Amino acid sequence: MKLIKYLVYGVVFGIIMTKSEAISWYRIQEMFLFQSFHMYGIIMTAIAFGTLFVFLIKKTKMKDLDGNPIEIMPKQMGYKRYLFGGIIFGIGWSMTGACPGPLYVLIGNGYLSFIFVILCAIFGTFLYGVLRDKLPH
Repeated sequence: MKLIKYLVYGVVFGIIMTKSEAISWYRIQEMFLFQSFHMYGIIMTAIAFGTLFVFLIKKTKMKDLDGNPIEIMPKQMGYKRYLFGGIIFGIGWSMTGACPGPLYVLIGNGYLSFIFVILCAIFGTFLYGVLRDKLPH
């Protein structure tokens, strides 16, 4: 029964991503070519809600679904790591036409070629794990 709620959350997420056209390759292309505000509006809305929710989680000492306190660890600051990571993320996003979250939504919508993208993302994560000690952090 516990897993059903996660399935429902995933289905709702998929519907929202599909209906907002956040999975549309054309919308993503418009964003990277600075031809439309649509995706920037979605991203800015997500940032605003995320900021609000993190504030509320910290302020109210909210607990997760299992009753455990939610702890948000402070991030190490250093612009180089975020700049480098953001560039890699942006290149992958522009090459595939999707960021990681909507990949599963795209597969659910019948775009099975994104299975290859997910496999490449998993391989990249594995490769990072192998090279982690050799990379600057």
